[in-house]
Amino acid sequence: MFRGKKYQDSIKSYDKQKQYEPGEALEVVVNNSKAKFDETVECHIRLGVDSRHADQQVRGAVVLPNGTGKTVRVLVFARDAKAEEALAAGADIVGAEDIVQRIQKENFFDFDVAVATPDMMGLVGRIGRVLGPKGLMPNPKAGTVTPDVAKAVKELKAGKIEYRLDRTNIVHCPIGKVSFGKDKLLENLTTLTNAIVKAKPAAAKGQYIKSCVVTSTMGPGVKINTSRVSEII
Repeated sequence: MFRGKKYQDSIKSYDKQKQYEPGEALEVVVNNSKAKFDETVECHIRLGVDSRHADQQVRGAVVLPNGTGKTVRVLVFARDAKAEEALAAGADIVGAEDIVQRIQKENFFDFDVAVATPDMMGLVGRIGRVLGPKGLMPNPKAGTVTPDVAKAVKELKAGKIEYRLDRTNIVHCPIGKVSFGKDKLLENLTTLTNAIVKAKPAAAKGQYIKSCVVTSTMGPGVKINTSRVSEII
């Protein structure tokens, strides 16, 4: 794969094979950000579990103390008083059958996260086939199916993110922007890894965190010492 000059220069500035301390790794990522925009910093954690087994799934949600740096557009499926609570909490779009019809007929997906009250899930289930593949289906484990829609909206706006295992047993999550600096990124990384460690399935055997890499949108990945990932929590 062809890489540009800025990427090649970044590669030469650190040891690709070395496993860095978490703070050092984030400092390398921040210092090597060459793009003209505020790059997102992501964390990729490979776990010692098998996603093919239901008892080894890792999924949940956590509020990052410094947010993600992204403005999150929140859609809430709710009626009456709950709809009013969602709007008061800062939801961008609130509705019921009208929103379902827009999604079905107009291919409307102008939102980042969908929240629903439990009584709305029968309705939302009608569009599960289109919401699911886009990662937009409300889910109790992620805290997006809840009677307390106001709390859910506020947390999402404050920087709540969902983490989940993919088919290759890796969790991919944003932990902020390059402009946050090393310290704030480290706080977010600590919060995320803490949540993932606590979510370790009882059926998981052997080494739980196999590898951890942090990277910016346009930058190379930097390895973190896996033993230190557990220690920073």
